[in-house]
Amino acid sequence: MQDAQLEQLARETGRRLEKHQLFMVTAESCTGGWIAKVMTDIPGSSGWFEGGFVTYSNQAKMDMLGVRPDTLDQFGAVSEQVVLQMATGALANSRADVSVAVSGVAGPGGGTPDKPVGTVWFAWGNQSGIRAERCWFPGNREQVRRQTVIHALDVLGKSLGE
Repeated sequence: MQDAQLEQLARETGRRLEKHQLFMVTAESCTGGWIAKVMTDIPGSSGWFEGGFVTYSNQAKMDMLGVRPDTLDQFGAVSEQVVLQMATGALANSRADVSVAVSGVAGPGGGTPDKPVGTVWFAWGNQSGIRAERCWFPGNREQVRRQTVIHALDVLGKSLGE
């Protein structure tokens, strides 16, 4: 790993997961596995990282995470409804205690007036429930994806407390 900020964030998130004896799972679309990569770059991550689902296509979201076809048809892949189902499916299809799911429009194309490039939906889940959030990040594809990884881990880490 060459990015000091991502490394520090992953180490801190891993430390908190380990302290609370929790395992995490990822369900990633627009980041293509980058969250899982950052977490598993940390030595000892097998003590708190269960695994990850890279579900870039709608079919993969349905097959691997149980996202409903009618949800995709009605709301699109970049939506609150889909990331909630992704986070739920990741927990249901793993032994993890917490999940993080992301789906967004990283660009440079693919944006719409309702979902411009830089729009990302997040969901974080555990046994107590799942919450979602929409963000918009400026920049090119790499910058949008990097900011997505940072936000996903920052919120997860903070939700775990000290």
